Amino acid sequence: MSAPEDRGGEVHRDGPHGTAPGREARIGARGGRRPGRGGEVVPPAEFRSYYGRSVLKAPVWASRDIGGYFFLGGIAGGSALLAAGADLTGRAAMRRSARATAVAATGLSLAALVHDLGRPGRFVHMLRVFKPSSPMSVGTWILTGFAPLVAIAALDEVRHRLPAPLSSVVAALGRTSGLAATALAPAVTTYTGALIADTAVPVWHEAHRELPYLFGASALAASGGLIAAISPLGQAGPARLTGIVGAAAEQAADRAVHRRLGMVAEPLSQGRAGRYLRAARWSTRAGAVLLGASAVRCSRALDVAGGLALTAGSLFARLGYFHAGTSSATDPRYTVVPQRQRIGAARPAAEQQPDQVVDVRHSG
Repeated sequence: MSAPEDRGGEVHRDGPHGTAPGREARIGARGGRRPGRGGEVVPPAEFRSYYGRSVLKAPVWASRDIGGYFFLGGIAGGSALLAAGADLTGRAAMRRSARATAVAATGLSLAALVHDLGRPGRFVHMLRVFKPSSPMSVGTWILTGFAPLVAIAALDEVRHRLPAPLSSVVAALGRTSGLAATALAPAVTTYTGALIADTAVPVWHEAHRELPYLFGASALAASGGLIAAISPLGQAGPARLTGIVGAAAEQAADRAVHRRLGMVAEPLSQGRAGRYLRAARWSTRAGAVLLGASAVRCSRALDVAGGLALTAGSLFARLGYFHAGTSSATDPRYTVVPQRQRIGAARPAAEQQPDQVVDVRHSG
């Protein structure tokens, strides 16, 4: 046999030459060498998912049902708080308006939830167990306990039209029920924020610190504005103040979300979610200004305009965050990139910890 033909292959500093023309492994052309050793720094890898598919499945909730459920539940809780305050301060007309708003919003929010579930039996099935680790289970029980309390308080306003036996029972329980509803009202206004923050949807999950406060502040702004719009001028002062304070707190929480989330907050400024949230900010600011002007000029028209603007702002904010969450779930960048950043941040801390030496010798 003849010796294999010598192809003149040589090994140089930048790799083998001549052994496979056109396929040399040239180090440094695309990275791989450290700076100062004849190569270039490896460029950061671009994010790509498997065939461009999303990592998460977007929520299947209907925005009309669940967005309305979030919005109406917040108004119900805020109105119950204002009703109790009006009762304790002797504002009977404002108390009637707040109690009527609370019971109406509670009923409509339950109807929206049941409509999204498909049939009432599914809501009843959620009451078979109480799971403290599940915001959905806790929220269902909170709403179930809250609804009859605001219903009895509302009946107390029309007890003179009820049959005598029922009227006496409602008279005995009306004020107690209205005050008892205030114990659950803060949870009613905020638990929907905790509910969606407990999911894996990137925008909602990353904003878990702010969402309950943002939803609670939005609920106070909407309920304060709405009660101010339908209450007499002389008794609407606390409702105006609640609306203005809630609007300011909502704006602060929204800015905190955008500042802390960074790249993950992009869906909040894009598409349908961005349009809703821009409308929410301008409506909320306008409502707060109008109610502030009404506090100075005592104008019924300003109360109505400001109250409706705050209510619209709260609705737009809930819809905006709802659509931003569903949009972030469909883009895998918002799921994977924050995970990689957290891993990268945790790695240096782990490398700085000294190795632990375990003594396995037995005494004696």
